[in-house]
Amino acid sequence: MLTRRKLLKSSAATGLTMAAGGLAAPAFAQGKKIRLGYVSPQSGPLAAFSDADQFIINGFLQSEGGANFEVIVKDSQSNPNRAAEVAKELIIDDEIDMMLVASTPETTNPVATTCESEEIPVISTVAPWQPYFIGQQGNPGDPGSWRPFDFSFHFFWGLEDVISTFTSMWNQLDTNKSVGAIFPNDGDGNAWGDPNVGFPPVLDAQGFTLTDTGRYQNLTDDFSAQINAFKAANCEIVTGVPIPPDFTTFWTQAKQQGFNPKAASIGKAILFPQAVEALGDQGHNLSSEVWWSPSHPFASSLTGVSAADLAAGYTAATGKQWTQPIGFVHALFEMAADVMGRVEDSRDPDEVTSAIAATQLSSMVGRIAFDGAGLPPFAAANVAKTPLVGGQWRLKDGGGYDLVIVDNSDHPNIPTGGTVEEIS
Repeated sequence: MLTRRKLLKSSAATGLTMAAGGLAAPAFAQGKKIRLGYVSPQSGPLAAFSDADQFIINGFLQSEGGANFEVIVKDSQSNPNRAAEVAKELIIDDEIDMMLVASTPETTNPVATTCESEEIPVISTVAPWQPYFIGQQGNPGDPGSWRPFDFSFHFFWGLEDVISTFTSMWNQLDTNKSVGAIFPNDGDGNAWGDPNVGFPPVLDAQGFTLTDTGRYQNLTDDFSAQINAFKAANCEIVTGVPIPPDFTTFWTQAKQQGFNPKAASIGKAILFPQAVEALGDQGHNLSSEVWWSPSHPFASSLTGVSAADLAAGYTAATGKQWTQPIGFVHALFEMAADVMGRVEDSRDPDEVTSAIAATQLSSMVGRIAFDGAGLPPFAAANVAKTPLVGGQWRLKDGGGYDLVIVDNSDHPNIPTGGTVEEIS
């Protein structure tokens, strides 16, 4: 197969031959802007993840180093097939130098897989590392067959971190340790419910009882079966990783059917204030993982701006409340600037890939380094872990919600703003 990389190498060899013969060599990067492709779900049920994209990209291009770059943005439409399709367009038609991609395995994985096939460097984020790495393996059920990637790199936290964070929050409450799970039939849901790497073995070891009714399809409109099972098991805790509209449906129906757990720790769906506000006053004390917030003690390597100032700048520019992806999308572009600042030829995939692998960056989301810290050997070359804490949504007196960090057991350098409270 003639990949973009092989074509570039062939063209480069031709150019060198022409130069040796006294003719002008082609300038692949000289005097040209570095071309970044960026894919995210800007429409569809995952669109909330991309609310801050334009704000971040504008800030990046206006920064001191941003003038050297061109960013070509594509919408995955929250569809994995579309994500792969636009990734191919960026590589073949737009001839990008490097790919950036964010937000859930349904976006990161098809883009990363396409880049790996086409031998184009790609950096991804905002998906737990297990569904990113294991989900792209030829046989996800056979660890012995798993292989590292050549061109794909990812920074985020893992299932071990969210499990630790959620159980630490639950252990602050007096419960019967009976947990009901809503795990969808997608990359996240299958990973969270996995009997080997997901919630089940850890909860069992800590004395929790898990009621898992199996995988449901995204955009389900009736959760009565799950709610009835949770009521029968006297579940006082609920967890899961639904998409935002599905949790709204589940929680509304749970309240209508008289299911009132003491804690509900939900990944993905309630990361965003608008998703919680859609629940009216029923969102009070719902809990979630917190990957980034204005109180995180980090700053941008690109602009020097603190987490607090970045969040405030977003609100000032858009009139909207800060959201967690702001920090990670910003860090993607920090990575791009850092990596391309360490290469001589942005058009050489091998050189760019080597620079990504050698990254040692203090970023908006903390330290990013592909040194294997906190990771099993099979993922060490492709994944960099970032910190995770736990938070609860609290109703504000004037309306709306604040996300308050209530557990920092694994990362005490990130300050808390309160302690865990039962859902009232």
